Amino acid sequence: MGKARGGGTRINFLPDGEIFDRTRFKEDEIKSRMHETAYLNPALTIIFEDKRKEITEHVEYHEPDGIIGFIKDMNKSKDPVCDVIYFKGESEGISVEGAFQYINEFHENVLGFCNNIYNSEGGTHLTGFKTAFTNIINTYARELNILKEKDANFTGADVRNGITAVISIKHPDPRFEGQTKTKLDNQDAAKVVSKVSGEELVRYFDRNLETLKNIIGCAEKAAKIRKTEEKAKTNMLTKQKFSFDSNGKLANCESKDATKCEIFIVEGDSAGGSAKTARNRAFQAILPIRGKILNVEKASIDKVLANAEIKTMINAFGCGFSEGYGNDFDITKLRYDKIIIMADADVDGAHISTLLLTLFYRFMPELIYEGHVYIAMPPLYKAMPSKGKEEYLYDDKALEQYRKRHKSPFTLQRYKGLGEMDADQLWLKAETTVSFSPLKLLILSMGTPLSRNFPKGISMTFTVWSWPVLVKMHILPVFLQENTYLFSASAASLFRS
Repeated sequence: MGKARGGGTRINFLPDGEIFDRTRFKEDEIKSRMHETAYLNPALTIIFEDKRKEITEHVEYHEPDGIIGFIKDMNKSKDPVCDVIYFKGESEGISVEGAFQYINEFHENVLGFCNNIYNSEGGTHLTGFKTAFTNIINTYARELNILKEKDANFTGADVRNGITAVISIKHPDPRFEGQTKTKLDNQDAAKVVSKVSGEELVRYFDRNLETLKNIIGCAEKAAKIRKTEEKAKTNMLTKQKFSFDSNGKLANCESKDATKCEIFIVEGDSAGGSAKTARNRAFQAILPIRGKILNVEKASIDKVLANAEIKTMINAFGCGFSEGYGNDFDITKLRYDKIIIMADADVDGAHISTLLLTLFYRFMPELIYEGHVYIAMPPLYKAMPSKGKEEYLYDDKALEQYRKRHKSPFTLQRYKGLGEMDADQLWLKAETTVSFSPLKLLILSMGTPLSRNFPKGISMTFTVWSWPVLVKMHILPVFLQENTYLFSASAASLFRS
């Protein structure tokens, strides 16, 4: 690809507000898409200009290393097990390009693209790569006598544990499932990708035996952990059945209609006591927890299931748990339509919320995907003027604005924790939780990926519910990984926005 002789084509357009719900472009989404396209086309330079700002923003995207640079960018600050491995080839008119690298983390991140379109649900091209790669690693593991005759093969998940990969194909006639083009459906793509990746990787591993052994070592470690966790999980489910009294902590609601019920996970016994007094027993359940729960991100499954607070929550929700999307988790058995995290409005409270969200994301992800998880945002202050209505304030900025609006004297109460709020202050007894006074609710849902440098390209969209006005707010993703304090630092200010 070189410089064009002519001037090319210029397209100007404005989105029609009668057709599109959103007519203002999000620069972060556009930048992410442009940068992604630059990685997939190393000879291409893409220029982004945002003239809406007082000073025009100008960014150029040019990635001469292509998808090798894409992998390096996603894995920066990670601990690599090997260098980036790259392959490409063509068969039956379909060109295939792939790159991957292993890091010392317990997850996989495999991204698929067809004709520069990101396929968030994968498809046949990823199936072809995964199948070929799993077969190759198992074959070499037996040839090197790492897998003995009595040993079972590594699973695909074992082999891909720790991998970050990008598979990009160019197909003359792509077919996708549905209209969103999130999943490739061409069967010939699976065959071609399997053939090309299989041949090229065998050629590479024959020349790079140490790299191969390191990758097999990752699969060995993953298999060992998987077997240990399966055993612990079986023992926990068969020998240590949870009793539904939830250790006496759960104050359950009277209704058995899950669509009308909600459960509040409350930090501390004192706050739990106020919540139990204030609740509407007909449909509101209260579950107090003590302090910060286990950080499940790096904990083994036996430690997770041995944790008293986690066992209590699993038991109370009634829908089981899983080590991935689906498995033993049954969303139809969920006993509550809303699971509401209610922690203090400080950094510790935000950290507790983060640990709970990590638990849900790792072992009950459907709770988040289907919109059952909420965060209650308690106020930091209560302003009581000598004349007029009292007002709850959620951060120092709100307090400063209140001072400017109210020149007359007022009494200020600062809440150090939910335990300081009595039953009447926690909420008004009403038919729905959106009548909270003064709590706001924030619903957590999984949105469209804005950045791919997190496992599975997950990003999060937070929607703040304030009554009676619905306010929407979108933020960049902060992946709930081993350093949950990173998320808490953002959450400390975000949750009170």
